[in-house]
Amino acid sequence: MNLPSEPIKKELGPGERILWSGQPRQGVYLRGADIMLVPFSVLWGGFAIFWEYSVITSPNAPLFMAFFGIPFVVIGLYLIFGRFVVEAKQRASTHYAVTTQRIIIVSGLFSRGVKSLNLRTLSDLSLSEGSSDYGSIFFGGGSPFSFMFRGFSSSPGMGSQLGPHFDQIQGARSVYETIRNAQQAA
Repeated sequence: MNLPSEPIKKELGPGERILWSGQPRQGVYLRGADIMLVPFSVLWGGFAIFWEYSVITSPNAPLFMAFFGIPFVVIGLYLIFGRFVVEAKQRASTHYAVTTQRIIIVSGLFSRGVKSLNLRTLSDLSLSEGSSDYGSIFFGGGSPFSFMFRGFSSSPGMGSQLGPHFDQIQGARSVYETIRNAQQAA
């Protein structure tokens, strides 16, 4: 077990004991969905930059056309580079814990959000393991189509589609077993 972080310590109730605490995988890394997203983002960004360059260097192009392309260039740059930086910062500010009473998820890039799930009422628990020691644990059902969004967890608004989960934690199988044992003891 890792030592609990300050954001987790602030959330503990009287008599509550931490069984496990941790954070998601840190830094920039590729997910399965990036097999499609990386080529798409390069095509989008490349075309938007080409368009904007063509308009700016054209002597007869209306000024409106130069302004029209700017949002597409910004979106393209976000898709190519920015989303990786944003996701890494989101994961760096996310903290997880399993206590004797509940699951705690503290997260938020610009504001702090806390999700607390009672172990006694937690009905659905699923584990998704990768080839490494990392994996994700999903609590509850989320959206009926949540399986479609698992590779897009860093995209704005996707967290609500996936439902509460521990994303890319080390030793996911062991944490999963800790949760199951804590549920039986609760």
